[in-house]
Order: sequence, then structure tokens, then C-alpha cells
Amino acid sequence: MTIKRLLAVFACAGLLAPQAWAAEKIEFWTFSMKPKFTPYFNAVVARYEAQNPGVKIEWIDFPWDVIQTKLVTRIVAGTPPALVSLNVPWADEFARDGLLTPIDGLIAEARASYIPSALEDLRFKGRTYGFPMYSNVAVIAFNTDIFKQAGLARGPASLDEQLAFARQIAQRTGKAGIAPALSKIDGLFMQQGLAVITDGRAVFNSPQHVALVQKLADTYKVGGLLKESLFAEDNFPAVIDAYKGGRLGMLLAPPTAMQRIRGDAKDIYAITDVAPAPLGPTGIADGGWLVHFAIPKGVPAHLLPSVGKFARFLTNDTNQLAFARQASVFPTTVKAAADPFFLATPQNAGAAEKAVAAGALSMGHSRTLYVAGIDDYDELRRSLVKAVEAGVTGKQDVKQALDQAVAIWNRKLATLPRH
Repeated sequence: MTIKRLLAVFACAGLLAPQAWAAEKIEFWTFSMKPKFTPYFNAVVARYEAQNPGVKIEWIDFPWDVIQTKLVTRIVAGTPPALVSLNVPWADEFARDGLLTPIDGLIAEARASYIPSALEDLRFKGRTYGFPMYSNVAVIAFNTDIFKQAGLARGPASLDEQLAFARQIAQRTGKAGIAPALSKIDGLFMQQGLAVITDGRAVFNSPQHVALVQKLADTYKVGGLLKESLFAEDNFPAVIDAYKGGRLGMLLAPPTAMQRIRGDAKDIYAITDVAPAPLGPTGIADGGWLVHFAIPKGVPAHLLPSVGKFARFLTNDTNQLAFARQASVFPTTVKAAADPFFLATPQNAGAAEKAVAAGALSMGHSRTLYVAGIDDYDELRRSLVKAVEAGVTGKQDVKQALDQAVAIWNRKLATLPRH
């Protein structure tokens, strides 16, 4: 259910009246952090309370799939938490519906400490809506034995090279070269500098879009793309299993994937090397997914300075670095991201250490790629993925498939309100 529909439900139930605010504490929410990170957050709370006598911090964690509903419930009741952890698409939707508080003034004194691309993720219509906490990027792991058999000696430097390498691997070894997440083809378009929507109309049937999908189709045809779960909403389990089984030449994944390979397939890990994932023509790295802390609508104005102070503490260099090291993600402050833990590759480093360093090099280019401002977007995205599947697998001419999907999108977009 979308946020708009939840609001309508609560309005009909008469739950929109403001309630009393509990001013004696700062309540902040995270999603899916317990029990693994309970010691971390308890320690952060204890340090802050010790440094700020009289301030009471309450931490609440929800499963990722219920936190949005819980948040809407509390906002419409007039008792929102002071801070809530969100990803960027969630924040965009909440901000569009007027359910978040811009934090430009509260972050001003610390703005220079955050990586600029992280802050840019959180700017909607010229205003900032969150304190960045952590993000991720993808790296390319490659099987050096398969590469050697295919006559390849280094990681690919562009998407075109990824696909060319994949075709060469298939033709020379009989194995798949790569397994892109084609359920996220919209993000791939954007990373390659190809708009999905322009001026309220779908435009992904241009000659450039058709050419990209045709390259995918050509690679699929010769066996260069792993066919298992290629268009699944989450193809990662199938992809990493294929890589661990020695059936896949390249793995595009977050650095944490190397730890799974090391634990499950030591023989494959021993012959794995790592390279940064190529930036698109846009200069954007693949796999970015920022999580941050936002201030919901309804937090009283007189409490905002205290909430901002805690948010800056929660996301400062020290705390981000400690969390990122534990969670195997990347911090979003300049100083923490430059820590030797991320950038220094020890002598005789394995793929896991190389992946951390490769990912750190890309962090300044990390952005969360998604189509903003469209209600019920998932329904539209599914029709795009279905069209790309038809074109890539040869069931339909690529241009014809994309034309049909564009027509579906534009009929739907014509009925939606502009944001």
C-alpha cells in the first residue's frame, strides 16, 4: 500500500487529529538492526546521554517491511518519532506527501563533513531531507581461471566491455560471463545517462535505449548472460551460487559477497580477483543504496535543534566508521570513508580486502538510482522489465517491445498527478 493510500485510510478512520507530544525524550527508529547491532546502538545512546545530561534517547527497531506503515500511523496521530531511518525512494515518497521536515538548517554546520553525492541523494526540489548514514557500491569479482581461458587479463572498464567480455567468455569457455540484475533495468538506463521519463512521458524507446537492450540481447543469444533468474526481482541468490560453482565469469555485487564466497567456496575464492565496477557515462557507480536519518513531519519546532544535534552525533565520523566496519558497508562522511580500514590493501590481500578497497574508491560516485515522483511505480516498472525480457530473449523485436511498454506507461502517466 502506498503512503497516499495509508493516509486516506487513516483520514477515513478519523485518526488525523494531533496528539500531545512527549517532550522529555528523543525517540529514533531504525529498521532490521536487531539483534545484530543492538550492542552498537545501545553504546551510541549511552555515550550521547552521558555527554548530554537530562536528555533521554529511546531507540526502537522495526522490520524493514513494516516501518513505513508504523511511521505513517505515528505521523497522522501527531506523535512521530524524532528521527527515522529510511532509504532514498522511501524518503522521496514521504517528502512528496509532505510527511518529512527539511533539515537544511540543522545540517548546515556539518554539511561539509558528508560526501557530496550522499547529500545530493537527499535533495528533493532543492531542499535536504536527511542525515546520511551509510551506503554501498558494487564491485566486479572475476574468476581468473575463466578469464585466462577466455584470453582476458583484467576487469572490464565499461558496460560495453562487460558485455563484450561476457560474449568472449561464452564463446571460448561455454560458460556465462555476467548476470546483470535486469529487473532493475531502469537504474541501468539512468546510470548509462538514458532518461526513463522526460517531462512526464516515458522515453525509453529511443535509439539509444534500443541499442543498449540490443547489446544485452546479442550477449544473451551467445550465452554470455546467466539465464537463471535473469529477470527475477532478486536474482542475487542464483547469481552468487553460479559464481561459487565456477559457472560464471564475473560477479557484480557488493563487497560483502566476497565473504560469502570465501566461506562457501574456498577454491573459487582463491582464484577470484576484484576490480571497481565501471562508472557509467554519468560518472555514477553501480549499486549505490543510501540509508539515512530523516525527521518526520510533526516534530515540534522548539525540539528540532536538539533532534538535529543528536542526528549529527548519530551520523558523525566516529559513529559512521564504527558502524560501517561492523556492518560491512561504507560510511558517508568524508573522513570516515578515507579511513585506512577501507583504502589500505594489505600485502597478499585476498578478494575480500581488495573488494573493500575497490568499493571505497567508488564511494564518491555512489548515488541511489530510481525513478522519483511516480505513484504505483512498481506496476510500471514490471511492464518495462517484461518488455526488456521479451527483447533480450528474442521473443519480440527490441524496438517493438519497448514501444509497447512506452505506450502502457504514457497511458498510466497521463492519469497521475504531477509532483
